[in-house]
Amino acid sequence: MGQSTAPEAPSRRFRPVPESVAPARRFVRATLAGTAPGIPPDLLDTTELLVSELVTNALLHARTEIEVAAQVSGARVRVTVGDRRPSRALVPQGCPPYAGTGQGLALVARLASRHGVERGRDTKTVWFELWPGGTPHPSAWELPAPPAGAAPTVTLVDVPGALYAAARRHRHLLLRELTLASGAGEDLVPPLDLATAHDISNVISGCVSAALRDERAEGEIRTLPLAMPADAAPAVEALSHVLDVAERAAQDERLLALPALPRSRVFHRWLFDEITGQLAGRQPTAWTVVPREPGAGPAELVPWTSAHVHAGRAPTIAADERNHIIAVNGPAADLLGWHADELVGQRLTAIIPEHLRARHITAFTSLLLSGEPRILGRSVPLPALRRDGKIVPVRLFIQTQETADGRTVFVAQLAPRAATPSGPGARRPGDRRPAVPREEAGRRRVGAAPPIPHRLSLLAETSAAMSNAHGLDDVLQRVCQVLTRRLADWCAVDLFTEDGLVERACVVHRDPGAALAEDLEGALPPLTDAARGPLARALSGAGPLLLTEPPSSDGGGPLDADFGALFERLGASSAVVAPLRARRETIGALTVARTRRDGAFTEEYLPLVDELGRAMALGVDNARLFQDTRNIAERLQRSLLPVLPEVPRLELAARYAASSATAQVGGDWYDSFILPTGDTALVIGDVTGHNLDAAIAMSRLQSMLRGIAVDRQEPPEVVLHRLDMANHTLHQEATATCVYGLIKGAEEGPWELVHSSAGHLPPLLVTDDGRTRFLEDGSGLLLGVDPHVPRPTAHDAVPPNATVLLYTDGLIERRDESLDDSMERLGRHAAGLAREPLDVFCDELLIGLGADSADDIAILAVRPTPL
Repeated sequence: MGQSTAPEAPSRRFRPVPESVAPARRFVRATLAGTAPGIPPDLLDTTELLVSELVTNALLHARTEIEVAAQVSGARVRVTVGDRRPSRALVPQGCPPYAGTGQGLALVARLASRHGVERGRDTKTVWFELWPGGTPHPSAWELPAPPAGAAPTVTLVDVPGALYAAARRHRHLLLRELTLASGAGEDLVPPLDLATAHDISNVISGCVSAALRDERAEGEIRTLPLAMPADAAPAVEALSHVLDVAERAAQDERLLALPALPRSRVFHRWLFDEITGQLAGRQPTAWTVVPREPGAGPAELVPWTSAHVHAGRAPTIAADERNHIIAVNGPAADLLGWHADELVGQRLTAIIPEHLRARHITAFTSLLLSGEPRILGRSVPLPALRRDGKIVPVRLFIQTQETADGRTVFVAQLAPRAATPSGPGARRPGDRRPAVPREEAGRRRVGAAPPIPHRLSLLAETSAAMSNAHGLDDVLQRVCQVLTRRLADWCAVDLFTEDGLVERACVVHRDPGAALAEDLEGALPPLTDAARGPLARALSGAGPLLLTEPPSSDGGGPLDADFGALFERLGASSAVVAPLRARRETIGALTVARTRRDGAFTEEYLPLVDELGRAMALGVDNARLFQDTRNIAERLQRSLLPVLPEVPRLELAARYAASSATAQVGGDWYDSFILPTGDTALVIGDVTGHNLDAAIAMSRLQSMLRGIAVDRQEPPEVVLHRLDMANHTLHQEATATCVYGLIKGAEEGPWELVHSSAGHLPPLLVTDDGRTRFLEDGSGLLLGVDPHVPRPTAHDAVPPNATVLLYTDGLIERRDESLDDSMERLGRHAAGLAREPLDVFCDELLIGLGADSADDIAILAVRPTPL
């Protein structure tokens, strides 16, 4: 199995199988130790390590017979590793130190005194040299070059560097594990398919590396032309199939690798579809416009850093793959009663109630082991644990993002239950955050001067951007992104706050690589009589104003100096500053600027910018009005959530979660109180609508029902009849559903539920052995239709340790599911929780069934617990 070809360089040939790595390592050590007995042990150890890496690299990527040679000349060690596939170029992966693959060539480059590669007609030889105390020679691996005369055949538009690095690293890891499994006798895929997958994966990596080397960097996303072989499509399809097999094997724990997370899978699917589709003649599709699957994450193109968390206004926590907290912002620390620095380094279980910790660990482990996104990208209502031990109800919205070196980070946004975490929220005046740059698909070079855009199309696109926005921040960001894509190099929006101060609410630059300082946004100096500059004039209602040179930061008032400093930071040769007017008041100013003199703004742009300012002002004013209304309704709704009574031998628990998709407020409510007779009243209701009117109507019904019930102490059907009559006298009669019930019985039992339903979903009875039954008797007409219709009452026995669940439709109803199927799903889920503590029962229902609910959710549960 090996013969020396030259006395001065003993060599041996090895088969291309994993079992050859150890013999090759032993051969080199024995050869060097026999030739030069005085060679330093650390030099021998380093040589062995590098031989292992190069032989492994050869068997993975060349898959031919491998020839290893070693010799000592003086104090210098030289080792060569040859294969018979000169066409397969080396592809240095540049993986980070923590990565489980892609380290071989990097280790050689880091530890060897010299290294390189030589090609012959039929062979390729990778070599390195080592000598004691030798400083590494400034040599570099030869990067792969496209085939001679090859032209770009595939264009990848908007490739995010961090996500590509993570996906590539995981792809190579899976292929390596499949190869090792094959060498161990477990052929998960045919050897020819695996070889094809390895080859085309290396071709893709090589083409991308070459494109990254040749293309001018424009921030964190690139549009990359790849010189892919014209006949590569079948091989790419084979690679896709092999990776699918590897993913399933990883999920079944048959490989020493975790399956990919959703974003990586979606990215690979897009990558392979782009290559095969464009080779077949299809036009490119940018990554930024690819529809996302649930849990596949947002379309962020810039790498994640902790600065993103610290700059955010929404309570946000980031964790790594070890389930450790790595970043916390101030709002999250305040919400949870911690200092941010104290949370960093702790496990996530520090903010999870004890009864849910085991579930969290199981879910997190399942995500890593299966790659299935059960809660990623979904809005999940659950309780969070404060440092003082108190529970704060929140909605949790988790996404994955990638760091610049390809690591995955789990970013969780927490919002109090009455708020929605899915869109940008309102900002406090004076808050600062770093401006968000615009990442564009197929953009022209930064600085190129666009022609005057078509007025109607630009206004239409601006209006569409505002109509799709969620909250004031989103309105400003979306509009400014449109303006920097079609009109300007950068733009800024300055707004008056409620107390008459001025804040820079938004700054957006066309160039995603532009370095925007964190202090560009936030509170500005006040508008005073000393201010005479263009911003002060626009804030006073003048304009639009054309600036043919940057405003001076000297003289005038502090506001003028700040505006001049903005131009010094971002640069501009011309600009237009326009007032934002709404309801006959100036609410702010819009600044659009260009940096190139050959495309400067002229007076013909002024009418267009004025129209854009008026449209933006309307959107800003509407967003503020909506936020004000939402805040009022939120405070109202919070104030109406009751404190549950303490009843001997009777456990009570309730949960409320606002819609994850609508305007935070709605008409769902629950209530419970003790009547003078000693009976415990249970109430659940749902007023039609999701706005302030619904919340007001809900508060009226809740107050009237409690007053009637306590005063009259009559059977449930009579109480609902009186409530409906009182509702009928209101100026705006509400349409609502409601269940009013009484738990009757002594402390030692037996217990009975007496209830009447006004068009509401039936209560669910869950016995402690897991049997379920919907209590459908007692159902009558909903409130607000005909108060004179008689109402029925139902009497149902409640066994000891059984749970009676009252709930609103937001818990179960889904657009693509019938009501019967929804109720059956609720019954199955509740049956599995029959013996859980009542708080766990409620939390698990909310987590399991309430994620992404488009409606409010209220649940009220009661359980008799005998001695």
